[in-house]
Amino acid sequence: MNARPKMTTPWPPRRTARRPLAPRVAAPREPVDPARIGRRVVRRRAKGMDAGAVAAALEDARFDARQDSRHEDLAGDVRGRAELAEWERLAQLLAAAPAGTVYDPDTDDVVQAELAADAAAAAAREAELREAARVAARADELQALRELGTLEQTEPRDGDEAARDELARRAGGYVPADIDAWLAHALAAHRGHYRDPAAREAAAGLLPPPVLAHAALLAELARLVPGAAVDELAFAARLATTEPEAAGALAAFLARVRP
Repeated sequence: MNARPKMTTPWPPRRTARRPLAPRVAAPREPVDPARIGRRVVRRRAKGMDAGAVAAALEDARFDARQDSRHEDLAGDVRGRAELAEWERLAQLLAAAPAGTVYDPDTDDVVQAELAADAAAAAAREAELREAARVAARADELQALRELGTLEQTEPRDGDEAARDELARRAGGYVPADIDAWLAHALAAHRGHYRDPAAREAAAGLLPPPVLAHAALLAELARLVPGAAVDELAFAARLATTEPEAAGALAAFLARVRP
């Protein structure tokens, strides 16, 4: 039987058992807002009413509010207060409008502003969900590459820092050492999206100090000894993991050395 080729990289052994994929991101339910519900109910009822009809409805709402205030369990009714406030607003709106004007939510600037804000918020939530799904899929891919033993040959992509964080979240805060080493090597060698100086600059706020220190130390060591093999630099990962500040200081010191 042929002997298994000796590993030449410092990457730790991989697990052979494949972890189940994390559940996909589910769209969060919008929380119930009693005040919003109350305002919408008033607007539906008020549609087509003139100033006199709205004024009568306002008096009814005020009467209901006085009645509710006598009951402790109704005194804090958020929806009731919102309905009363909306009737008051509509009464003021029609009082200032030309005679004979009827209420139409489609021409109510307040309603249209709320609808625009709701649409913007919904679009933002949808974008967040799409991004979360993309990050989860990339985290699945990185996990699979680890198990196949091909992670170190993979080009990093924009957003892989978030995929790293997703893997950590799934593992209760633990990040596989080979993921951090892969990112450090890629950052030091300017591989993948790290070819872009802006991506390297952004990495300073996206990756933890040990990974950044590891990358900085690798970059300086590679500059001083261009032909050094990866396994010769395994100590850099250990130093950066245990003493990231010292590793960063060493990288800064080596940067002053010119071959």
